[in-house]
Amino acid sequence: MTQGNGTEVTEFYLLGFGAQRQFQIIFFIVFLMIYVTSTVGNTGMILLIRTDARLQTPMYFFLQHLAFVDICYTTAITPKMLQNFITENKSISFGGCLTQLLVYANFATSDCYLLAAMAVDRYVAICKPLHYSIIMSQTVCIQMVAGSYLMGAINASVQTGFTFSLSFCRSNIIDHFFCDVPPILMLSCSNIDINILVLTVFVGFNLTFTVLVVIFSYIYILTTILKMSSTAGRRKTFSTCASHLTAVTIFYGTLAYMYLQRHSENAQENMKVASAFYGIVIPMLNPLIYSLRNKEVKEALKVVAKKLF
Repeated sequence: MTQGNGTEVTEFYLLGFGAQRQFQIIFFIVFLMIYVTSTVGNTGMILLIRTDARLQTPMYFFLQHLAFVDICYTTAITPKMLQNFITENKSISFGGCLTQLLVYANFATSDCYLLAAMAVDRYVAICKPLHYSIIMSQTVCIQMVAGSYLMGAINASVQTGFTFSLSFCRSNIIDHFFCDVPPILMLSCSNIDINILVLTVFVGFNLTFTVLVVIFSYIYILTTILKMSSTAGRRKTFSTCASHLTAVTIFYGTLAYMYLQRHSENAQENMKVASAFYGIVIPMLNPLIYSLRNKEVKEALKVVAKKLF
């Protein structure tokens, strides 16, 4: 990593998807609808949880923060992408690129830890129901959420600091639709070995740790469910974590596709598509998953609908 301010680039050019003009208009309309749905859905989820007394539990406390995080990291990348679909000038300032990466990396990392915290919550609720209120106390829940934000801030600060302390003199064209670490590193004329090591260690640790927490939580949950004698009891117990399991599967499935795909001529384009799904589509899906597959949320929505209509 090269120290100092030996940076010749003052702005970057986001190449985006490289689609023809007529397709860019279609992309603009589709992603605008997704972004609006995501923002309205997640904001509605936050307001619903804050106002309905039946949703004042640890599970919905985590879900409320998950919705907030989804809004933040999709907002970090989507408005600029939408702007680039309809304007000729696809540039982003050096400071704007830095801020975009900092915010996106912060909340995307926090998302991983919140999903892991929700898995722990489901484990305690199903495997240790008699001690649930003691183990998942308000203090513990706040500490887990604070820890999620802290890990996000640490990862984002380190990644952004190492990335933007490099010198950029080869090109200012980022082959992506937002400022992400790998395509930015490709533009540097500095030695990036340390940057790649830091990226591998931090991303590897965050993903491995949160995935293991989720896997072990659900192993214990599944073991407990299988020990139940009643089929109806099994079904009812499993339904309490079905929404979370669906969200986790989609979230980590997309990440696995992004990082485990083979290098090919279309690898970068596939990465863009996966990034769009991960950063834009998934935040829209989460409130839909938790509202359509959750009895308490559906009942709370019915109450709100009756009051409004």
